[in-house]
Amino acid sequence: MMAVNSLAGQPSLYAKILGMFPQNLSFAFAYGSGVMKQSGASRKSKNMIDLIFAVDSSSLWHAENIRRNPKHYSHLKWFGHNFVANFQEHWGARVYFNTLVPVEGEDVVIKYGIISRQAMEADLLDWCDLYVAGRLHKPVVILKQATNSHLRSALHQNLYSAVHAALLILPETFTETDFYRCIAGLSYSGDFRMTFGEDKNKVVNIVAPQVEAFRSLYAPVVKSLQDYMHMPVLMGEGECCCQDISPSARMYHLNQLPRTPQRAVVRLWNTRGPRRLRQDTEDTLRAISHDPECGNVVETCIRNIVWNSSVKQSVKGIATAGLIKSIVYSWKKIKKMLKASSWKSKD
Repeated sequence: MMAVNSLAGQPSLYAKILGMFPQNLSFAFAYGSGVMKQSGASRKSKNMIDLIFAVDSSSLWHAENIRRNPKHYSHLKWFGHNFVANFQEHWGARVYFNTLVPVEGEDVVIKYGIISRQAMEADLLDWCDLYVAGRLHKPVVILKQATNSHLRSALHQNLYSAVHAALLILPETFTETDFYRCIAGLSYSGDFRMTFGEDKNKVVNIVAPQVEAFRSLYAPVVKSLQDYMHMPVLMGEGECCCQDISPSARMYHLNQLPRTPQRAVVRLWNTRGPRRLRQDTEDTLRAISHDPECGNVVETCIRNIVWNSSVKQSVKGIATAGLIKSIVYSWKKIKKMLKASSWKSKD
């Protein structure tokens, strides 16, 4: 199963962008409003193109990239490529971003993030940061397919995890649009930037023009879970969907959650209300599966993971981008938010 949407023949712009960088990439994709259509967004070419590059060795990759593209980096490059790699690996969501990078001969700027393949696999499988994993819950454009079997498996598992989490949060009946909005919203639910700097309707704007892309992305997962959910639209029928919300079904989804949110759910449930007697993970999950507040507990834990990683990564971004670029980038985001709000009010 394909993890995300892929380019059939790379457009010259993407090929040119990839040509700017060291070629030893394990996986690369482009995402965001500069790549995928969003409601209320301006023409895609006017939006910055966001990219993520997974690499086997962050240190070696930065050494070559600093040699090729020293102007992409802030003052941190003067401490050497090993310092840059360590800063990437041990701060924030383990991604190092260079932003507002112009593409020579093109009326476009890019922001690209570097993450080690091992850190990406961990986030995809465990949702320790739900940063890169969350971006890959939505349709993206793959610039370089993953060749490593472990990474391909992690990309595949990340989509299943998103569905299990969404079904725990959603009610017994829902629409196809509700389903995709819930999945797309997992990585935005606790993002502190949503309080100011991002369009409050971002999730709606992402899903509305991309329903077909979401359907293509998640159809194989949904079909494999027919014992737990029914989505008639995949069979050419209506949009009304339903799921089994019995304790046994919830227990199944809870057991399939990635390790970080699953542990957080157990901790939170054991500390809520009167002193809990159940401490064993299996017993606790079974108790949660009978709790009417199960979905709220899961949603709260996912929100906390996103909040933590988004705050740390944003603070980290000030150092990796430099103060001036950080101010320019933040101002662009605010203008975009205000423009989106203005567009919404006119509508």
